[in-house]
Amino acid sequence: MDLKDETLIERAEHEIAVSELLDKLSGDISERTTLNISLGTTFYSAVISHAYYAIFYSAKYYLLSKNMKIPEQGQHNFVYQKFKKLAKTGELDKELLEIYEDAKIKAETLLLILEDEGEKRTEYTYKTYPQANKEPAEKSIENAKFFVSNIREIVKLKKSSKSNL
Repeated sequence: MDLKDETLIERAEHEIAVSELLDKLSGDISERTTLNISLGTTFYSAVISHAYYAIFYSAKYYLLSKNMKIPEQGQHNFVYQKFKKLAKTGELDKELLEIYEDAKIKAETLLLILEDEGEKRTEYTYKTYPQANKEPAEKSIENAKFFVSNIREIVKLKKSSKSNL
């Protein structure tokens, strides 16, 4: 594992920080007013997306710590499938896989909504739907924090056990 790989876990933590900032901004009317952002605008969909990336980057970090080669094309599916296999064999806690799957489903759902909406700009998309994402967005942050901290600890323990050999 080289320095470039190590930056993945830092990037995962940055994604969590961005998620938290966007979540806070979505709920802070005075801050949105100061920034001249419409009061009906929220960023909960982006919170979910950034939380997913935190999980993806840390899962990728874990696989690289095992010296797995990750292809340039199709990384998201590759990382997910390998991570899933490791969880099913018992090498990783199944709870981590459940969190990954939940984040993946939420991110894919958002992508499908974007594709379906295309050029359509409706009141539902800008007002109702983003606000409806508040609860899943906050759960996404919680899950991403749990996932990333566990992956960081697993890799740290793995490194220390190797250095003790």
